[in-house]
This record gives sequence, C-alpha cells and structure tokens, in this order.
Amino acid sequence: MLQAFGMAFKTPELRKKIFFTLSIMALFRFGSIVPTPGVDYAVVKRCLNNADTGGLFGLINLFSGGALLQLSVFALGIMPYITASIIVQLLTVVIPRFETLKEEGQSGTAKLTQYTRYLTIGLAVLQSTGLVAVARTPERLIAGCNEAIIFDTSWHAIATMIVVMTAGTSVVMWLGELITDRGIGNGMSILIFTSIAASFPGQLWSIRLAKGLPTFIFVLLIGVAIVAAVVFVEQSQRRIPVQYAKRMVGRQAYGGTSTYIPIKVNQAGVIPVIFASSLLYIPSLLVNFSGNQSAAWAIWISRNLVGGDTLIYVVLYAALIIFFAYFYVAITFNPDEVADNMKKYGGFIPGIRAGRPTSEYLAYVLSRITAPGSLYLALVAIIPIIALTLFGASQNFPFGGTAILIVVGVGLDTAKQIESQLQQRSYEGFLK
Repeated sequence: MLQAFGMAFKTPELRKKIFFTLSIMALFRFGSIVPTPGVDYAVVKRCLNNADTGGLFGLINLFSGGALLQLSVFALGIMPYITASIIVQLLTVVIPRFETLKEEGQSGTAKLTQYTRYLTIGLAVLQSTGLVAVARTPERLIAGCNEAIIFDTSWHAIATMIVVMTAGTSVVMWLGELITDRGIGNGMSILIFTSIAASFPGQLWSIRLAKGLPTFIFVLLIGVAIVAAVVFVEQSQRRIPVQYAKRMVGRQAYGGTSTYIPIKVNQAGVIPVIFASSLLYIPSLLVNFSGNQSAAWAIWISRNLVGGDTLIYVVLYAALIIFFAYFYVAITFNPDEVADNMKKYGGFIPGIRAGRPTSEYLAYVLSRITAPGSLYLALVAIIPIIALTLFGASQNFPFGGTAILIVVGVGLDTAKQIESQLQQRSYEGFLK
C-alpha cells in the first residue's frame, strides 16, 4: 500500500489528483468550523467543553466532523446525502420504475443520481429546520448547556440559518462529486473519512490528559490491534468459482474463462450499525419530547436505554445490528438476479446446475457468511461500551464502532483506487 502511494506521487497525473483531493478535504474542514450567521460561537465552545455529546446527535456529529453541534455552515455534513442514497437504494426494490432505471445501465444510474440530489436538498431543508428548532431552546441540542446558542430568534434570522445550512449541504455534495470526477474517486466516502479522522487527535489527547501516559499507550495498542482485525475481516471474502462455457461464432471462440463471485464477510458495511444506533435513540427522543420524565416508562427508558452501558442496551444493540445486517444484505444482493445473469451469458458454478439451483446455492452461502459478518459488526460496535467500563469515558475513545469501520473501509477502498489507476497507466505504457 505504501509502495502504491509512493509510485502515485511519482506519476504526474495521479500526483495532481491527490493534491486536488487534499485541497478539497482542507476546504471541507474549513467550512466545518465556520459558524452559521446567528450562532454565538463562544457559547457553543463553552457548552461543548462541559457537555455530553452522545446519542443520535453525537452520531451525526461524528459524520460531520464536529460541525453539527457547532452549528457551522457544513453542520449537516454528508448525512442528508447518505440518507437520500439509502432511501433511493431501498426504493429500487419497491418501485418498478426505479428498478427499471437501475437495469438501464449508465443512463439509468444518472437519473437515479439526479433523484438522489433532489432528495438530498429536501432532506437538508427538513433537517436544518429541525436542528435550528432544537437549538433555539437551551439544553435541547447540547445536554447540560443552559445558555442560549442562537442569540437572534427572529423569523428572518432563522430562515437565513436554514438557507445557509441547506446551501452548505449542496456545497458538500458538490465537493464530493468533484473528488469523484477529478480526484482519486470515492468522493463522498473520502469526505466522511475526513470528518471522522479529524476528531482522532483531539480524542487521543483528551485520554492522555485525563488518564495519563500508561492508559494513553494502552489505548494506542488496543487501537492498532482493532485496526488490524478490522482490516483482516474487511478484506476477507468467499470466492465462489464461476466457469463460462465456450461459444463458437464463425471460426472464433468466445468464453471458456474462469472467474469468481466475491462475497465479503462484511457484505453490509457500516449501514447496520448506523440503523441500530438511530433506532435505539428513538425511545430517549420520545422521552425528551414528551415532557413527562417522571412517568414509569420514561424512568425505565432513561435507566436502561439512555446511558448505553446497561446489559439491556448492549443486547438490544447487538440484536438490531445482526438483524439489519441480514436485512441490508438481503435487499442489496439478489441471488435470483445473479443466477439469471450467469445463465444468460453461459456461466455456471462447477457442480451446481444453472438457474434455480444456482440461486438457492448463492442464498445458502450468503446466509452462512452473513452470520460471522453480523457478529463481527456487533462486536466492533460495542467496543466503545467496553471502553466506557475500562476508562470511564466512551466519548473520547476513538477506536471503536462506526468510526473505525468507516475509516478503515474508506482507506482500503482509496488504496485500491490508486492501485487500479497505477495498473491502468502501466498497461498503457506497456502497450505503447
């Protein structure tokens, strides 16, 4: 991997793409600290230094690189686009029109991308409106903050904040597409990587100041071990061999090649963790909006589902991750479609008949390989809860849950992109 990066910097075109990507990442981070008009930035900084930033807002704050709770121009970050992409992806299974567009190839994908952009703007308007409405009341956005974050609550000031945050989301989406088109690719993923990785140094230094040097070194060693384990699992895959029969067209023979279908152990990625975290925060959100914290059901929720360190919370969290892992894999990998495409082009799995037997075999393999993948996701997700028990503060523990999955996954994908572009240029030079 390091050799690939070294060779990339020696290639003028790739070097230009890398520097362009780095400049966009720097611009994205700059927008994440520029406050929205109408926000008292000094009050926000004081509140963030003394408050608990967990829960759903903490999860979204992670994806925005700390921009959400600072109410910056890029406060919503990439989350509206992620949500819109997931919704459009789910709708392709439900709406026949979307499924047809998906099968049309590049032109259909372009239309689905355009629908995703429109939905992103709509979600940005809704989310920015909700964020500003929550931030108007002290203690609603940042727990334990009694000061007014927004000093001007007039309708035109609120409207300006909503427009600025929505425009910020549009700019973030545009920056991601620029990286995809003119940079090294995976634009949206790289912006998420930038947001999460930006918080790592501060979190590590907080552990160093609060717990001392021995704990700091111990956390670093745990982090290296976790990253190595995540890299190993993320690279693991089951390769199902596929053989294509030879076809004679005139005197020319086509086909007769051997390939494989790669099925990753973690086929669902980080989506199940995000879904499970969001769903588990809904009960505490209902308690906050009900205004009846003294009721028996509200007390039970506050005791078992808010702190995140109880046995009930851990069991529910792990169960939801396993469920959503199977659910997401089921809607993104269609064994019937793969089997039909193989049969159409004369492909078959050795020892398995084409058609329905192939579909049943793929479903069987997918079900078996998703079991360890979902357990792996659940284990990585509860690492911050273990850190809470060992070190007393999961908020400052950077090597766990959603963060490490995204950082490692995006890092591996980016390295593969650079290596593939290097190979492409090497082949071009060889042909010349």
